[in-house]
Amino acid sequence: MLGFLSVGILTLLLAGIPVAVTLFLLAFGVDQFFSFFPLTKALGQNLWSAADSFLLIAIPLFVLMGEIIVRAGIAEKAYRAMDHWLSWLPGGLIHANITTAALFSATSGSSVATAATISTVALPQGEKLNYDPRLFCGSIAAGGTLGILIPPSINLIVYGFLTETSIPKLFMAGLIPGLGLSLLFMAMALVLCLWKPSLGGPRSVASWSARLRSLAFLAPLLILFAVIVGSIYLGWATPTEAAAVGVIVSLGLAAANRRLDRQMLIAALDGTVKTTSMLLFIILAASFLNFALTSSGLVQQLNTLLSTHDLSPYALLLAVIALFVVLGFFIETLSLMVITIPIVTPLIAAAGFDKVWFGVVMILFVEMALITPPVGLNLYIVQAARRGKPFSDVVVGTLPFIGAMLLMAVLLVIFPSIALWLPNSL
Repeated sequence: MLGFLSVGILTLLLAGIPVAVTLFLLAFGVDQFFSFFPLTKALGQNLWSAADSFLLIAIPLFVLMGEIIVRAGIAEKAYRAMDHWLSWLPGGLIHANITTAALFSATSGSSVATAATISTVALPQGEKLNYDPRLFCGSIAAGGTLGILIPPSINLIVYGFLTETSIPKLFMAGLIPGLGLSLLFMAMALVLCLWKPSLGGPRSVASWSARLRSLAFLAPLLILFAVIVGSIYLGWATPTEAAAVGVIVSLGLAAANRRLDRQMLIAALDGTVKTTSMLLFIILAASFLNFALTSSGLVQQLNTLLSTHDLSPYALLLAVIALFVVLGFFIETLSLMVITIPIVTPLIAAAGFDKVWFGVVMILFVEMALITPPVGLNLYIVQAARRGKPFSDVVVGTLPFIGAMLLMAVLLVIFPSIALWLPNSL
């Protein structure tokens, strides 16, 4: 069955079949060739049960909130503020790229939206000031990946939904590693720019009056983060309720920024419908594939296979990580999650690892898949904003940040409390 799934996934995706259709076809194939029961007779009930979830309402709400923030010009002003505060460091705007991405991640929940927004704002500045294009583009692509680790994260919601894990705990677990990874990115850029100053472009020092005035530009993102994560952490709201409040607050911020009009709302709603439709179609297809795999006994077969080879828990974890790294080269991130979660999560849980902790580790390697060719989506998002310049610049520029991700993965394995301390303190 594993061979069928592996060949089927690669063949269908390389043939250009949409992800959701691929997952449904695989589920039908498992039903046809590996199940003793007619699983398709449960298709309607399975899809209805998967769709009838209050938790899933959070997805379109978080997407809408990100769309409003992008179109309200709030991210652009936040970038200028971070430039005022960080331009004196070796690397200057590179640090602004990373910190603005981290701030925007705390409101959008989407890596693609984060990378696209920062690219639009930052690339003209980097070109004008003669920054090294490789490191500059790499910092934007890597910074964009923070959108699926720092809460609120759509991918963490999907993981929690598919594994029946607490979303608030996942959000809290992703916060410290997400901020830590931001600091590692900045440290990597700082070391490289100290070693070779020409990589970082010119440095400038803004006046304290300019810095203090620019804090007003950071206030909207900080307010949104406080409202969403604070209300969840304090137990005042569920993730879905917090997302709804976040949308209302984002509309108020857009109005305060004089960007709230009919045209902007239509564009934001249109983008939300397109993104949400794609995400929910994939989630429904993944739910039925999970049902087919469980009913056909795949998890039991894998448990038997692993017990025969007598792998230790950490050997199993290493094998799973290697699987994510390899598949990340070829499979889009959400697809990577929904394909692997029903197979690997029960094995990881049976080996004694915490599902909340593993969710953060999984997201870290899903982040890596966003910046590794040939399918790394953030690479293409940044490249699309560069008007035909060499794609190799973006790929090479992400390598130092991939090293920072691997370092964070090692730290999470050695010190699980990095992810678990905050959720366990709830």
